[in-house]
Amino acid sequence: MSKRKNYLDNIRWITLCVVILYHVFYIFNSSDVISNIGVKGIKELDAICVFTYPWIMCLLFVVSGVSTKYSLKNKSNKEFIKDRAKKILVPSIVGIFAYGWISGWTTNYYGDIFAGNGNMIPGPIKYLIFSLIGIGPLWYAHVLFIASLLIVLIRKIDKKQRIDNLFNKINLPILFLLFLVVWGSSFILNTPVVTVYRWGIYLLMFILGYYVFSNDKIIQKLESIAIPLGITTFIFGIVFTIINYGANFGSNEFLTNIFTNIYIWLVILSAFGISKKYLDIKNKFTDYMNKNNFSFYVLHYTIQIVISFILVEYIKFDNFIFNYIILILGTIIILPLMTEILKRIPIVNRLLLGIVKK
Repeated sequence: MSKRKNYLDNIRWITLCVVILYHVFYIFNSSDVISNIGVKGIKELDAICVFTYPWIMCLLFVVSGVSTKYSLKNKSNKEFIKDRAKKILVPSIVGIFAYGWISGWTTNYYGDIFAGNGNMIPGPIKYLIFSLIGIGPLWYAHVLFIASLLIVLIRKIDKKQRIDNLFNKINLPILFLLFLVVWGSSFILNTPVVTVYRWGIYLLMFILGYYVFSNDKIIQKLESIAIPLGITTFIFGIVFTIINYGANFGSNEFLTNIFTNIYIWLVILSAFGISKKYLDIKNKFTDYMNKNNFSFYVLHYTIQIVISFILVEYIKFDNFIFNYIILILGTIIILPLMTEILKRIPIVNRLLLGIVKK
């Protein structure tokens, strides 16, 4: 059995933390990006969203692709899909109806999606509508499951592993030039209404994770240039954020810009190089974060929505900065507590968190 890639686990949970932090500032954004809480916060803090949003989910899909490569070494295609259905698909569907309605309800509270006719609509129908528009971060699990089906199909077609052999020939210059493919994918299969379903780029990231970033030789090459690459990426990110300050960071125009996609690719390359060099470690904290990674992901946003609603509708701080501070602290405290409670409830832990006894 091959040694576990601790640096890969650490990329995953660190990126999750960035996703959770991003949502703190996204909820109160002033950049015209649609949020469930219709209250604008401190405009200058939107810069954090510009700095993080382009790459956070792309990086998670790359990590998921790598993990899939290792998982399929120990499972048959059928076992792998069955496992993904139990651990990812079922919780992401049940979650829509178990707590997704909360996001939908708050969206209606601020936006009145029924145009003043809400009283004429039966409660069960409103609940269904609230749930369907309150998918929130659960979309990631839906795309991930489809990506898993896709990679199994590719494996069945490519039984002689010609694709693996092709990607094994990649060197650093070609690796950097792959940003052109990334940029091209940003234009493909973007859903017009639910814009988070950017199928083209996310499926590509998953495939690149499976075929490219699972290659130890490529990771070693990135490790050898980790410091200069990391410094270059950080400087690029700062300049990128300054230039795009105030932009609608969720718009198609922003996400398909060539410089946005160069930034995405640089961050991904840097993340693997730096993590392999400095974060190939394991301790009790990293082990805890990795064991609860998916649970934290599916639960965090609903918790943040509830805290945010209470803050702006009932507490009403004179200085808006306290809303950010309390939201961050509240998430840090309530999220692990809620996770530990749900983990201990039979059936609920399986349906909501995908916890399956081995």
